[in-house]
Formats: sequence, C-alpha cells, structure tokens
Amino acid sequence: MSNSENAKKHIAMYIGSLEKGGAERVMVNLADYFFEQGYKVTLVTTYLAANEYEVKHAAWKRVPAGAPNAVHVADLDESPVWVDLEGGEKGGIKRVFSALLKEEQAGRAANLKNRYEKLRNIWKKLKPDLVLSFLGKNNIMALSTATREGIKVVVSVRADPDMEYGSTGLKAGMLATFGRAAGIVVQSNGAKAKFPKFIQKKCIILPNSLDPSFIRKRYIGDREKKIVMVARINSNKNQEMVMRAFKDAAGEAFPDYRLTFYGDGPDRFKLQRLAVQLGIEKRVEFMGNVMHVAEHIEKASLFILASNHEGMPNSLIEAMSLGLPCISTDCPCGGPRDLIEDGVNGLLVPVGNQTAMANAMRKILSDKEFADRLGTEATKIQEACSPEVTNAKWKKYFDRILEG
Repeated sequence: MSNSENAKKHIAMYIGSLEKGGAERVMVNLADYFFEQGYKVTLVTTYLAANEYEVKHAAWKRVPAGAPNAVHVADLDESPVWVDLEGGEKGGIKRVFSALLKEEQAGRAANLKNRYEKLRNIWKKLKPDLVLSFLGKNNIMALSTATREGIKVVVSVRADPDMEYGSTGLKAGMLATFGRAAGIVVQSNGAKAKFPKFIQKKCIILPNSLDPSFIRKRYIGDREKKIVMVARINSNKNQEMVMRAFKDAAGEAFPDYRLTFYGDGPDRFKLQRLAVQLGIEKRVEFMGNVMHVAEHIEKASLFILASNHEGMPNSLIEAMSLGLPCISTDCPCGGPRDLIEDGVNGLLVPVGNQTAMANAMRKILSDKEFADRLGTEATKIQEACSPEVTNAKWKKYFDRILEG
C-alpha cells in the first residue's frame, strides 16, 4: 500500500447487504461520497444480494465460479456466490463479506460465536479509523466487536427504534452496547425521544441526501391522472388501506384516475386479488421495481405514503422534491411530520385511517389550485436535502469524531 493510501482516513461501512432499500441507498451514497472526498472506504456486508444498488467506485464485481480471481464469499439459496474482489475500479471502494460459508458453519450456538469472531477478525485486518453501522442487529454486532479492538463506531438507527429493537433480546443488546458508541445517528426527533437519556446524549439527527435525479425543475403542465406509491409491498406500507380509500374517494367521483404501485414485495399477489374483490382491478397497476423512478412519477397527480412506521422516508422526500402533491400518514417516529407542514406543503393523516386518507385524496384531486400550491411548496425540500448540504453534515460529524 502506498504512503498516500496509508495517510487517508479509513471508514468501514457495515450493513447486511446493498439490496435495494432506503437504508442501503443511503449507505451506498455515503460510500461514494466519502471516497470522492479522499477517504479510504471499505464496505463490509454480510452477503451479496441478487438485486443491489450500484456502487459507482466499486473495486469488485460478481463473477461465475471458476472465473479468474473468483473468491467464494457467500452462499445464497444453497448456491455459492463468487466475486472478483479486484475486478472493479482500480483503487476503488473495497468490499468484505462477513457471512459464514458452509464449511464454517456448525450448530446454532457455535455459529453465533463464529460470526462474532469472523467479524472481529475483519476489523483486526482492516484497522479502520471509524466504523459506520446501519440497522438493528448489525449495530449491536459492530459495537460488540469493533470497540473491542479500540475502533470508534458510529451506529445509525434508520427506522422506529421500537421496531428495530422490538424483541426482548435486541432491546437488551441495544441497551448493553449503545453506551460504547462514538455517536448515534437517528432520523427524527421522535426517534431520539424513544431512547433512554444516556443514549439520547450521543444522538444526532442527520438527514438523508436526495438522489440527484430527483433534483429538477417542477413539471408544469397537465398531470397524468394517476396516484402513485413507491414502496416495498408489505403490511407496514399499508397499500391495502390506500386501495380501499382509493375506491371510496375515486370510485365514482374521479373515474379516470388510476392507482399505480412501484415496488415489489410479499403482499403483491394478495393485493392483486383484493383489487378484483373491490372491483377496481382495471384501475390498479403493479409496476414492480423500475429504474429511474423520477421519470415514472414526476407527472403524477398525487403521491401517497401510508406506512404504519417509518424513519425518514426517502420516497416521500423524493416525491416532494419533484413537486408532487403528497399525502402521508403521520406515523412514528415522526419522519413525515418533520418533512410536511400539514396543509402547506402536503397533507398528514392518522395512521391506518381509511376515511381520512379518502378525504385527503378528494381534497387534492378536486382542487387543482390547492394541489399545485402544495406541490410548489414541497419542492423547497431540495434546499434542505441536496447532496451538497446533507453530505457535508455527515462529513463534518465524522471529522469531529475522527479528530477526537
């Protein structure tokens, strides 16, 4: 390694995988940003997922077994995964995998110990100046292992702490380890308030940066008669309630409007059957995962987030940035409430309240001037969440910790 490489501050970023999701997207953006700022960056993931975000400066690539420089890094669905760890950008962001391979596995208790030791050995080998960890159990593992090696660890809680640490075991692990953190990043004031005082003292609220593709002038013109949601299709995102509210609000009064879901998940077929039962199957579209989401939604008439729980919802930030009129549930831990001033730049409705959701839909669809005013005000979020502004806050925070 060159002297210039040795002189760089080294940040290791730890997460389960880079599979497409809100937390994973934030980590990929941060990895590329810190690398471009002259830091050495290593991504430590448990495994390699099938559908991952692209890391612009990746120093690895997935390859078939038997390919030159192929390294067995994980087992998915009983199939080994092979990666060329030097097959990407030369001198780029490195990647290390912490999953136990089949030959490293034993009984349940032994596997827990082996995972712990493997991760601890990764930190010993990497010797990063700072570890950034995202999400639930990963945060506990990072604090349990890296701090044993004298490494500073910043953990980030990306959702409602009551969800991320909902089980007795996880909550006990969090309470036992979070005191060792050099810092704790949360998404909202509501999330911070859910921790004990000794943990709150270590908390900082840092925003997510906007994907640059969502920073553009607001579309002016006739809007498509569609209502959009961009989310994983599962019970927490509550597409079912939105479908029922859509039937109530738009069934007869707005017959030309359709409801379009972007994303996929375990409840897709259940919701397709529900659309038939509700008699709206010809007006509900399931588009699955798509590339370039901004291009698909920027002309829509309305965006909806209906989650039961959220941290700081990227999809809502992005829709507001595009200038879409937005409705969101006022869900814990208050991320939407931190973004939307009700009636000014969007509408907030109670969690799970079908009647309130339907009324909000009617209000926006029936009053184009009101909808336009909400959307215009919503675009101001670009100023607060631009990559230049938010990434600089993360850098300032990390530099302060690295400097002690």
